Amino acid sequence: MNPFPAGPVVPETFGGEREIRFRCRKGIACWNACCSNIDITLTPYDVVRLKARLGLDSSAFLREHTFPYEMERDGLAGVKLKPVEGGTACRFMRPEGCAVYEDRPTACRYYPVALLAMRRQGESTDRDSYALVKEPHCKGHEEPRTITVDDYRREQGLQPYDTLARGWRQLVLKKLSSGPTVGKPSRRSLELFFTACYDLDRFRTFVSSEGFRALYDIPDSDMSAILAEDTELMLFAFRFLRQVLFGEETIAMRPQAAEARLERVRARALSLEREAAERLARESLEVDDP
Repeated sequence: MNPFPAGPVVPETFGGEREIRFRCRKGIACWNACCSNIDITLTPYDVVRLKARLGLDSSAFLREHTFPYEMERDGLAGVKLKPVEGGTACRFMRPEGCAVYEDRPTACRYYPVALLAMRRQGESTDRDSYALVKEPHCKGHEEPRTITVDDYRREQGLQPYDTLARGWRQLVLKKLSSGPTVGKPSRRSLELFFTACYDLDRFRTFVSSEGFRALYDIPDSDMSAILAEDTELMLFAFRFLRQVLFGEETIAMRPQAAEARLERVRARALSLEREAAERLARESLEVDDP
């Protein structure tokens, strides 16, 4: 079965050693055409790079330059780059090229290669595979140059982008592949995922709070390093989400705080059970009433 029906993705996957024929250059007939109709999903590291480039905090960047979308129905949310007002073109496109080229998103760097991160059943880690995107407007495939995917990735500066987004991709894959086995995330969990992944400056405020420090036993030197630099905070956010969403405990909790939290959970569960029993009793009385 063709996994890419009626689309620009060539229905074949391959590894990094595969050679492709492609080059994009200034002066090519299709210059800027791929930036005229965008659908660009941003990784958390993309957000880190772009917000720093534009001199914005994460909340302002998300509000001004992105819009959220559901990766799955009633599930995890991602963010996409917002096009120009009333159009489909990238807001960073200029006649001479990309205005944020040094900090351009992962998807732009990979084009015309599609990164497919997959996890086979029974495996604990994801593996990368690739496919080729061929759109009618793109003349780069006609250029007289061949290059392996791995060399193309190096040329486009993708190594830090792939490395620093791997934890996020693993979180998304784990949630999508586990499905109902981990239960439906609460609204608070979904909001926490969005904040920790994309709104890092807001997440920094959360991690800096007295309540967080009272709950988690993190040495002061480690905490200072986490809070000082966006990429360190982002990597910590991925660890935190694995612990909160999937129970993979790598961040120590203070014993007294953990016990108090467990007691609150038990009390809440007992309260819910009591409310349910009272509701059933009332409904039973109403049915029995002549």
